[in-house]
Amino acid sequence: MRTLDIIEYVVANPDGVVAQEIAQALAIPVSSLSYLLATLVERDYLARTGRLYQPGAGLERLRSSPRKLPLVERVRPLVRSLRVRSNETASFFIQRDWFLEAAITETAEHTLRYSIGVGTRTPMHCLAAGKALLAAFDAETLDRYFRESARERYTGATIIEEAALRSEIDKARELGFSITREEMTPGICGLGTVLREEGKPVGSLAIAIPTVRWSPQVEEATSKLLISVAESFSR
Repeated sequence: MRTLDIIEYVVANPDGVVAQEIAQALAIPVSSLSYLLATLVERDYLARTGRLYQPGAGLERLRSSPRKLPLVERVRPLVRSLRVRSNETASFFIQRDWFLEAAITETAEHTLRYSIGVGTRTPMHCLAAGKALLAAFDAETLDRYFRESARERYTGATIIEEAALRSEIDKARELGFSITREEMTPGICGLGTVLREEGKPVGSLAIAIPTVRWSPQVEEATSKLLISVAESFSR
């Protein structure tokens, strides 16, 4: 209720209001208000300029038809949901040549966690998200990938040989998700699945998990979560 009260009050004062005014008008303790305002700014529902709070771009997104929003904005809630439900780092990647670019990332709150910056580009062969997207390629595109891509070895577990990588891709097609175990970063395992819109691949979702928290049970639960979220976007 307090969150909605804050949004409604700021919208009613579009020229901007300071935190102290909001606290007095809505009888919200400053300690609670500070946290709520920070969250609303982080989610873009409010914008902060100096000491003033004003309506943010996130409010306009709520009024728009989802199909009219940019892909990244439509996928962002999915990535946040994956991070919250798995309590691990979740990301959305899009293809750039034979690389994947991190378009959205939500970092886990654990002390031991995987972190990747938005805009980071990584070769497709060593990420679970990359293998998931490779598994969505048709035969001609996949053949071209193997002819043109430079597949470096990043760890002792990195798979670079064509036959072995094709086997991984076939497995991803069969399961509906892909797995990497310390192929890019020591101590980190990943699961990925392709994200489709109107039947066409538009990117891939992935969750990165430190090896110390990895288990068959975690793999099963996380893969089901990934597939479920990806299917909800495709419907």
